[in-house]
Amino acid sequence: MPRFSASVVVLRDGPNGLEVLMLRRAERPNDQNSGAAVFPGGLLDPQDGQQHALCVGLDDAQASRRLGLPSHGLDYWLAAVRECFEECGLLFACGADGLPAHLDQLPHDERRALRHTLHAGEWNLADLCGRFGLRLDAGALTYLSHWITPPGRPKRFDTRFFVAVAPAVQQAVADETETTELMWLTPRDALSPERALKLLNVTEVTLKHLCGFARAADVLAHAAAQPLAPAIRPVVGAGERGPAVVMPGEWAYDEIVRLDPEGRGRVAVTLSPGRAVKLSERVVRITANNGSVMTGPGTNAYFVGSGSQWALIDPGPADAAHVKALTEQTALLPAPLQWILCTHTHKDHSPAAAALHAATGAPRGGRVAHHPEWQDLGFVPERVLAHGDRIDLGPDCTLRVIHTPGHASNHLCFLLEQEKLLFTGDHLMQGSTVVINPPDGDMVAYLASLQALLAEDLDHLAPGHGFLIAQPHAVVKKTIAHRLAREAKLVEALRAGGAAPLDALLARVYADVPERLHQIARRSLQAHLLKLQTEARAVLDGNTWRLT
Repeated sequence: MPRFSASVVVLRDGPNGLEVLMLRRAERPNDQNSGAAVFPGGLLDPQDGQQHALCVGLDDAQASRRLGLPSHGLDYWLAAVRECFEECGLLFACGADGLPAHLDQLPHDERRALRHTLHAGEWNLADLCGRFGLRLDAGALTYLSHWITPPGRPKRFDTRFFVAVAPAVQQAVADETETTELMWLTPRDALSPERALKLLNVTEVTLKHLCGFARAADVLAHAAAQPLAPAIRPVVGAGERGPAVVMPGEWAYDEIVRLDPEGRGRVAVTLSPGRAVKLSERVVRITANNGSVMTGPGTNAYFVGSGSQWALIDPGPADAAHVKALTEQTALLPAPLQWILCTHTHKDHSPAAAALHAATGAPRGGRVAHHPEWQDLGFVPERVLAHGDRIDLGPDCTLRVIHTPGHASNHLCFLLEQEKLLFTGDHLMQGSTVVINPPDGDMVAYLASLQALLAEDLDHLAPGHGFLIAQPHAVVKKTIAHRLAREAKLVEALRAGGAAPLDALLARVYADVPERLHQIARRSLQAHLLKLQTEARAVLDGNTWRLT
């Protein structure tokens, strides 16, 4: 279990802008934080929960509400104050007159001894405050973020991070026990390769965030205005050069969480062409080496089955190396291939079906598109699949066909019912929205197909391009919202700028998209215009579009 801890990011305004206090940890054997440059912080102590009366500026009810806890939220503030004093000699406190504490009048050796006795547990914060007539200024610390160390690490922490401005009347001094050096650095300087600081992932991410602020007061105001957010839970995957930390929102994150809950760090953070990846007892993925701006890291082919029966979803392009990888994996299956299924017939998804059909004799299942442009005209299915069809792949393994026109008229998704895993082809992909290319692509149909997926019980998406994706309904809703926002931008461009040809609208509506991608975006823009025309909201006069 992660141990509860608190850390405080101490700031000041320096001659070169915002500065942050960094501590260099002492070198210790078998310690993942050894030698790292960190913020002051440490574990909560049982006594922290008994010393709430020492605080001013914040009570436990307020602190707990800010952290989303039922009680004892103030313990984290107390731990952060205590650890900051122990490690760097800065004490967030005030005297009876309400003025900031001024301990610099004490001899250096006495202050150092006070910190060491506090760290050793011979004293506590109550003793410190009683001797000097102080109250702890909890209000000086503003809650910033919540991080939990990845599973599988030797030491795990559940840490609340705070931000505060350094007390103006005090000077930071290293404790020379846990901390060997103190550094006041701008965030960019702390991150610079020339300084070569050893930074933990949470430290690096926080420093990058601080780069966006000019003054300490701006950071505090930003932190205070933030709504309560869930804990940030990085995970560790297998990178090309060893273990790699993966943050929520990065492509491999959901897949690592699903496949490696114990944090062994064995799930790859990149999609390697030709490599078979076991996603479950029923699913194996192989990615084609056809990565591009249109296909992301490459097209995924999925073997799905259970013991005696197997299907291959989206065999992909007719690339010799890819077909070889699929053929070799087919030979490793415990039973012959029963089906070759295609979500649609765009040329990065179905052409290899012909070679696999010739090699295995497995029938092809799918549909033929209404329009031949951009299609694999060599795909001729032995079974034309309809919405609601079920493909039985042995005990406890069933694929249900869901017709999802929009990206293509013949587009299908396949739902592995036992895992609530939806193979999406190009209906939903990772990293970008899919292109809707008329006449076979249809924005009205696409949005309706997306909306229909909200009625399905889904756990993960297995896209045609990218890693496994969690929270399918949230992804669907976000995609719908993005498309409607783009449509609203188009309507506003027509309303504000008046009638215009498609290419003139392209620059206005997709101004946020790199110009090198405009010719691809042009197809989806046309689909949006045709949707407005279908809904009698826009009309085409010659080559000029206008609102009705």
